[in-house]
Amino acid sequence: MTPIVLDRPGGIKLAVLPPLALYVHIPWCVRKCPYCDFNSHERTGALPEKEYVERLMRDIEESLPWVWGRRVVSVFIGGGTPSLFSAESIDALLSGVRARLPLEPDAEITLEANPGTVEAARFRGFREAGVNRISIGVQSFDDRMLRALGRIHSAEEALRAVDAALASFDNVNVDLMYALPGQTAEMARADLERVITFSVPHVSAYQLTIEPNTVFWSRPPTLPEHDAAADMQLALEELLGAAGYQHYETSAFARPGRRCRHNLNYWQFGDYLGLGAGAHGKVSFPDRVTRHARAKQPAEYMKADAKAEESVVAARELPFEFMLNALRLVEGFPPALFVERTGLPLAVVERELRTAESKGLLERDWKSIRPTARGRRFLNELLQGFL
Repeated sequence: MTPIVLDRPGGIKLAVLPPLALYVHIPWCVRKCPYCDFNSHERTGALPEKEYVERLMRDIEESLPWVWGRRVVSVFIGGGTPSLFSAESIDALLSGVRARLPLEPDAEITLEANPGTVEAARFRGFREAGVNRISIGVQSFDDRMLRALGRIHSAEEALRAVDAALASFDNVNVDLMYALPGQTAEMARADLERVITFSVPHVSAYQLTIEPNTVFWSRPPTLPEHDAAADMQLALEELLGAAGYQHYETSAFARPGRRCRHNLNYWQFGDYLGLGAGAHGKVSFPDRVTRHARAKQPAEYMKADAKAEESVVAARELPFEFMLNALRLVEGFPPALFVERTGLPLAVVERELRTAESKGLLERDWKSIRPTARGRRFLNELLQGFL
């Protein structure tokens, strides 16, 4: 048998290619939030919706040789604030995607929306365009917390947006954040109780962290102490669990049958074609796994000669990249998935698995490899063991 060489690009053999998803990035927003480290750019005038959609179509066409013949299982339109685009532009985008890529008949198609940029009529337009899942960036239902986060919407607008989304969609996600500047445990609990009253199918709850290259990094606010933030996390897990939500990923909670298929594909080390300014992608071939990156600035991306950069992931980097995603899953992953998605035998990480087990960060049996409760609390420590 040919030995696997871990210190060079490629050097693997995949028996079957992973599922393929599509991510589309719309980079504009009304105002950059002080905590945001995503590739987003404040709108300075009328958005070039038609021109941007046309560029996205060229992007697909240029990428076809990487994914020829493969079916797309999900589409996620993220940003920025994609709901700044009109329903007509989203319709043109999805029509163009369908004309160039084969979508599964039941493909999950998500669009991110900001409560300050939508109303009921626009939600109906997105639904008619083919979007079947909406993700609303509420963050909090408390006006004080929204001001502290620099959000452009009010608590009342957030409530109206969730109501309007549920009137047009049966698959809705609400994003919340906790451990916010000046937030108490009671305030965090009130946000959770409010979202539970809506009975939305999916809730994403993120702890606020201070990231480089953000306003909060240069002028950091005072956040709750570590123990207080940990208590908030435990409380939200208990509240959502008692309300019938399954905690299936570090920050994701879903009612039965409503887990986000697009994000699950990421966490299971599936493939995704990334389109748009600053978008990244991962595409597998029988003998290698590749990464792709687009120009970050919208003006650069829109140029006719702009091309995606492609690189091959070295075999020695694949175990960490796999674990970085799969160990976010509360239920972990079946051992066979590591072999299937990396093309490497599980033996290449046996030492790291044993070390994580000895620290009480990980547990495994014939069915799955999964983080313990301690491993979920100290996920960074668990992941660093695979670097």
